[in-house]
Amino acid sequence: SISQTNFLGTGNKVSIGLTRSEYQTKYNFGFTNPYFTEDGVSLGYNLFYSSTDYSDYYDDGVSYYAINSYGAGVSLGYPISETSRLTYGLTLQHDDISPGTYSADEIYDFIQREGESFNNLKASIGWSESTLNKGVLATRGHSQSLTLMATTPGSDLSFYKLDYSGQTYLPLSERTTLRLHTSLGYGDGYGSTEGLPFYENYTAGGQGSVRGFKDGSLGPRNTPATGTYASAGQAYYSDRDTDALGGNILVTGGAEYIFPMPFIKDQRQLRSSVFVDAGNVFSDTCYLSTTQGCGSVGLDQLAVSLGVGVTWYSPMGPLTFSLATPVKKPENAETQIFQFSLGQTF
Repeated sequence: SISQTNFLGTGNKVSIGLTRSEYQTKYNFGFTNPYFTEDGVSLGYNLFYSSTDYSDYYDDGVSYYAINSYGAGVSLGYPISETSRLTYGLTLQHDDISPGTYSADEIYDFIQREGESFNNLKASIGWSESTLNKGVLATRGHSQSLTLMATTPGSDLSFYKLDYSGQTYLPLSERTTLRLHTSLGYGDGYGSTEGLPFYENYTAGGQGSVRGFKDGSLGPRNTPATGTYASAGQAYYSDRDTDALGGNILVTGGAEYIFPMPFIKDQRQLRSSVFVDAGNVFSDTCYLSTTQGCGSVGLDQLAVSLGVGVTWYSPMGPLTFSLATPVKKPENAETQIFQFSLGQTF
């Protein structure tokens, strides 16, 4: 991704994002005028497209389906103090879902109830506050945000999500800092929509969540699926293992001891830490009676990991590496000791 905060000397922010992997493609373009009015009101626009296809990947650990999404959004930001602001947004989004050969019963049940193609207008209001001493690789201060999003009347689906994230940096000495952070979320359907759509579920595991566990591998798991395949003109049936389905409740958090990396003189673009991560996703209701790990929420179900991480703020953006080992592993969770990401910091 590329982001320019002072595009061509205009003071406007322009960002272009491109993500490609074996099963996912994402494009995003964003434009923000931070000084739309003299009072500091900001105006932003964004266009996005994403294509995700899990339908043919038997070892990725998530439920099999494909979804194509595209849309556009507009946002207005209002400063309410020197450190906080309110943001209002509208996003029009189109989603097309296609089940895979081994899609779970929960996905087929949703498609049978709601359909495969949706146009939704999402309205959001958010509050954010930041006293961080730096925009990236901060060492003191705190930041937090609270956002409520809901689809508006006339949308094909009716649902909402409430999200909170916060972090604080506590200097312990001239060169060391303790960082505490958390992310919480809750979503549900309303009106004629039963529950949060499965593709809007929260997921946990991986960078930016609970390191040491595979991306999105935590939380409720679907009903074991049965699919068909053909060989030499003969159709066969094969049972599949359960896969992560996500949930409508998110609870993650952790603590990091940030210290200078030994033998490196210039630490301005580098950060190293020892961390403890904890979290999981839950569903307070079950999609089906056969859905596994749903219907209950408890701290005893949290996944916990311990590890070390390094972030280098390179010319291409932040590169983050981590080595982590699970300390407490929920049933069926998939572990991943080494993890890497581009464009994400801690």
